[in-house]
Amino acid sequence: MSYNLSPFEALEQAVAIAGSQAALGKICGVSQTAVWKWLQSSKRVPAEYVLPIAVATGVSCCALRPDIYPREIMTDQAVEDRFCGIDLRADDRRQRDRRAA
Repeated sequence: MSYNLSPFEALEQAVAIAGSQAALGKICGVSQTAVWKWLQSSKRVPAEYVLPIAVATGVSCCALRPDIYPREIMTDQAVEDRFCGIDLRADDRRQRDRRAA
């Protein structure tokens, strides 16, 4: 699966994988007409339907709505750059607040 899809191309791919606009609508709990409007008017999936479509079709959330699920935040960070451990400063703040009260 290509990650260089536009949101519109990702939506078209999701429709193709689902089999039809009606089938994608059934996945989302909306009518075929609603899916048609996404394709014709907005050219992207409304935010509340991104996750069900991603789960059912395998089209990534990043491709469907990069404005909500940016790829660089989700996958491009190294694991060692993420916070792991205890925030010792939080305990210091808690003790300071107790003394002030």
